Amino acid sequence: MERKSLDYYLSLKYPFKIEVLSENDGGGFFITYPDLPGCMSDGKTLEETIAMGEDAKKAWIKTRYKNNMEIPEPFSSEDRFNGRITLRTPKSLHRELVKAADEEGTSLNQYIIYLLSKGLKENRKYI
Repeated sequence: MERKSLDYYLSLKYPFKIEVLSENDGGGFFITYPDLPGCMSDGKTLEETIAMGEDAKKAWIKTRYKNNMEIPEPFSSEDRFNGRITLRTPKSLHRELVKAADEEGTSLNQYIIYLLSKGLKENRKYI
């Protein structure tokens, strides 16, 4: 398979996420690109944050391209069912899940998949 050009990757529209930083974290905003692991930046205003994020995205892509590393194409906004789910849980539930996964000798991710699969199978009995 032929490698796509650097300009191709730079022209892609990658979705980003912006979070407000607390005063304890310096204030301003924090930008990440879910499809580009480790690509992030921050700024004092939304406009500055987006501009800084764009610079970070370009640098991330150029560095990966120069080093012949994989550059993923955008998928989080186009493919709703990409296998990734982000959850927020109470600390106590998180602790219990980690403990149970350890007892089963598996990762937290695999243990949660097991529980979801088991629950889905049982719930389908009533459909």
